[in-house]
Amino acid sequence: MSHVEHHVSSIKLLTTVFGGLVFLTVFTVLTAQLDLGPLNVPLALLIATTKAALVVIIFMALKWDNKVNTAIFGIGVLFVFVFISFTLFDTLFRGDLTNTVEGTIQDQMIQEEAMKAREPASDAIQFNRTPQ
Repeated sequence: MSHVEHHVSSIKLLTTVFGGLVFLTVFTVLTAQLDLGPLNVPLALLIATTKAALVVIIFMALKWDNKVNTAIFGIGVLFVFVFISFTLFDTLFRGDLTNTVEGTIQDQMIQEEAMKAREPASDAIQFNRTPQ
């Protein structure tokens, strides 16, 4: 049985990563105050993914661990990326169909009632009948 030694990270590396995490947290708070339109969610996800990667790679020592664990982590991140992409595409293109109408159902009902009010009553319609 082989003995595996644990990696001990230097204080300089740990404090540098900690400083990076604090910077990214402040950056997250600052960007949350801005209205970037459709870029709000992707930017927040990018910052959160970067912070999670720093924690996993350095603090959890995945960088110095067995490469199988790195591959499993990478596959997990890939699946999370795919599932979040599907969700973002769904919410981004929701209601973007060509056969939909604008407005709410209530607005459509009001328009139909207004059209019916403009139509003459069915018993008031007279047909010109010409004998043949």
